[in-house]
Amino acid sequence: MTDAIRGEARGTAPVPLSVLDLVTVGSGRTATQALATSVELSRLAERRGFHRHWVAEHHSMPGVASSSPAVILSHLAAHTRRIRLGSGGVMLPNHAPLVVAEQFGTLEAFAPGRIDLGLGRAPGTDGATAAALRRTVTLNEGADDFPEQLAELTRFLDDDFPAGHRYAKIHAVPGPVQGPKGRPPIWLLGSSGFSARLAGLLGLPFAFAHHFSARNTIPALDLYRDSFRPSEVLDAPYAMIGVSALAADEAAQAHRQVLAGALAMLRLRTGRPGLVPTPEEAEAYAFSAAEREFVNDWLANIVYGTPDEVRAGLDDLGKRTGADELMITANAHGGEARLRSYELIADAYELPELPAE
Repeated sequence: MTDAIRGEARGTAPVPLSVLDLVTVGSGRTATQALATSVELSRLAERRGFHRHWVAEHHSMPGVASSSPAVILSHLAAHTRRIRLGSGGVMLPNHAPLVVAEQFGTLEAFAPGRIDLGLGRAPGTDGATAAALRRTVTLNEGADDFPEQLAELTRFLDDDFPAGHRYAKIHAVPGPVQGPKGRPPIWLLGSSGFSARLAGLLGLPFAFAHHFSARNTIPALDLYRDSFRPSEVLDAPYAMIGVSALAADEAAQAHRQVLAGALAMLRLRTGRPGLVPTPEEAEAYAFSAAEREFVNDWLANIVYGTPDEVRAGLDDLGKRTGADELMITANAHGGEARLRSYELIADAYELPELPAE
């Protein structure tokens, strides 16, 4: 399964480049427009040689429309032909493992050999929403039970529960019971050390959320590599990091866009979630001293500016972390700015214009 995991560096990029999509909804825009942008982005990413396009799972957040990654991925699969598509990620404690196996078995049947199953153990939302999703008030159980849930999901995907197991006669369909074995590769996602260590011990690929947990990036990657045990999936560690990056034709344009994204994050972190504000709204906002400190800290972990500046920042980040792949997320108000950013980054790395299939 190694070939289904390791990407190919194209153009002058030192490592494969991929896309993380939160399906952001800007002020004055609709979820329909945001989802249409995701389709355009997937086509652009495929045309310009990005390796994969992943969709995140978030709930009860007005500024994103990615509550149902499997549904979105099925639509993207219908509009693409070769780019890998996956979840970045499915928050496993929110779902029964059998349901996830069925959903991603269906996606694999739609787009054979192109689906990734990225899994996280966080709720992807606030505690109240997580309780509504899980129909329980004991939220810590989901995270604590993650290794067991992961093992159960893997068994369903492989259709190999041992004889006598209570699920031995249950089959996730579409799945191996209907034909040749083959399933999406599992990735573990994390923003701390728990999933890093677990991914290493299981010999699985690991994706770290550098874009919102930058201080933990290198310690988590070190833990993953130190814990790694070769498996049937991988003979050596493979680590990808999610990085927030936005390129524009002029540096000032990029700053205006990322400032809007920073204001959206500030509001989310202070219990005031909403649509992503316009750059004009962000520029006019009267930040308090504490809010300005938060925004400055947030912007310090975003790579933004002209295409050359973004390339230099991504190259530096890659060298500092030793990441095997960079997955770029662009949090901006409008779809046009996001699409333009990926096009400019592709140009900066001389990614090829691939022919349509």
